[in-house]
Amino acid sequence: MLSESFIWKSLNAPSRLSLIAGPCVIERGDMCLKIAATLKKICASLGIFYVFKASYDKANRTSPKSFRGPGLEGGLDVLARVREKIGVPVLTDVHSEMQAIIAAGVADILQIPAFLCRQTDLIEAAAQTGRIVNLKKGQFLSPQEMGQVIAKAKGAGAKRILVTERGTTFGYNNLVADMRAIPLLRQFGFPVIFDATHSVQLPGGGGNKSAGQREFAPVLARSALAAGANGLFIETHPRPDRALSDGPNMIPLAEMPKVLRQCLEIFKATRR
Repeated sequence: MLSESFIWKSLNAPSRLSLIAGPCVIERGDMCLKIAATLKKICASLGIFYVFKASYDKANRTSPKSFRGPGLEGGLDVLARVREKIGVPVLTDVHSEMQAIIAAGVADILQIPAFLCRQTDLIEAAAQTGRIVNLKKGQFLSPQEMGQVIAKAKGAGAKRILVTERGTTFGYNNLVADMRAIPLLRQFGFPVIFDATHSVQLPGGGGNKSAGQREFAPVLARSALAAGANGLFIETHPRPDRALSDGPNMIPLAEMPKVLRQCLEIFKATRR
């Protein structure tokens, strides 16, 4: 398996594009293995550093009837198989201090969800595991306010931190991605990731679920890289329209090679 120091060095490399990608939620183990293997092959051919992501529990679904995932134990088993069989780092989000401790036994990167980015105890628990921590900016925060979130993680001992921009609430059922956030977040001294698919989400726009505008995800991804983002966070699925969570904003897996080639060209051009 890849060492944590190698993973962090790759994520922090100024001249190498990073990709965190996978389905929104774990639907089936075989699907996760297929997606991870496909993305690993694509990224290897392009020289992109790849991290697989998927959630074992979507705790913030719009409707109480929506699919949440297999749960902590079953989900971590799937992530462990992806990590072992495909040979890629894995990222998953945690929602409580207990989950952070348990998930750290499997995941290389622990993610603090955007809605929970001000939960001090959760941030500190994730930091104290020693794992890389990905702090997602809340839709309700300015880029400058993320400085306090980062301070909480650093105060608890975290030295390897990712900061992810995922759009800002703009009226009802809409988000806007302000590219000024990228250089502002970079001032904190950690790699900045841009979440291209959650940034095109229309929260609650489907009534009992969120809607989305996946056609704009590649546009925003390219824009963020031009603005200086170190890497991308993209949710993808073989058949997004049949996905059990966030289908409207996910990029079809078959389109990922084209999307990543275009993104890589922008990344290289702005680093010359």
